[in-house]
Amino acid sequence: MFSTYVDVALVCCPILAFVTVQHPKMRINNQSNLQYFLLSFFSLVALRYACSTYFVIPNEIPLTTCTSKDQPNPIASKYPGNATGTLNGTVAVIPISLELARQLIPPQYGILEHAYRALLPSFPKDMYPAVVQALHDHEVQAFGYKIPDFSRTGVEFPFVDMLNDNYTSFKWAPSLLMTSGHDIALKGAMDYGTITFPATFEPGCDAYRSVPNSKRPETTYFSARSLEPGAASLSTLFSSTKDEIFPLEFFKNFTNQPTFADGKTCDNMIRLFNTSVSTAPNAIQPVKGTVRAHLAPFTSEQEWTNVYGLRLDSAFIENNYLSCESFRGYSGHG
Repeated sequence: MFSTYVDVALVCCPILAFVTVQHPKMRINNQSNLQYFLLSFFSLVALRYACSTYFVIPNEIPLTTCTSKDQPNPIASKYPGNATGTLNGTVAVIPISLELARQLIPPQYGILEHAYRALLPSFPKDMYPAVVQALHDHEVQAFGYKIPDFSRTGVEFPFVDMLNDNYTSFKWAPSLLMTSGHDIALKGAMDYGTITFPATFEPGCDAYRSVPNSKRPETTYFSARSLEPGAASLSTLFSSTKDEIFPLEFFKNFTNQPTFADGKTCDNMIRLFNTSVSTAPNAIQPVKGTVRAHLAPFTSEQEWTNVYGLRLDSAFIENNYLSCESFRGYSGHG
């Protein structure tokens, strides 16, 4: 808009100079007037050049840049023919009543209570461990092709007896908030039948951000909000803690369960906990905090306090769109 005004001034300047010089009352100062208008004209030319150089930004150059602090993908060269990457973020357990879990999880699927109690023998009776994952996918690639980083979050339901064999645990992921504009990630989630909400995230290119001047040690926050106002949102606030309520083996188990939404195909996300991003000092930190979510399958906004989990980074190998039946008897984890 500013450059448009300059263009108009450039057109008008010679005309105004000609009229001024020809006007009888102005002829006495013709030379000084002409010098003034020449100076004005060339000043406007210089200003117009500056406008085109500094104010007109090509569409392909973003106005702002965002650089992730995530660690590089440590297994890309080892598995060049597989989809690999890293998942950095917070994974936490949300204890809900077993009765509520049975209402939320589709009725055709059972819940393998004995499976999670084998890992958590002291877990409260008549309770179920729903999980929240607030993650940033970093350096995702296969066959040398990389896709841009993206964020995602949702509440998931592990230890689901999808095959009704009373043995194989699956993780039901009914809905997700995902980075808006990332068509590959959004389509990938929707292909599983997941209710997917294009969303904005804070921070935009990391898994969490430190809360400045916090009274609690190493407090971090994360938030996601759907582009459609009021459709979905999820936010977390976690602080470091010395209390390890849930063992690492439990997290290894449920994060590696085959994931499904509508049951037509399953996603095999193999999270590895033995690479450099997971074994470095303080790479895995116990946390405690609050989760607030307005997201399906819950019908209203929920808030959970005293939620325990882990802040961690892990490499992964992913196999997409597999037959869920092919996982019968599967019990592997990274």
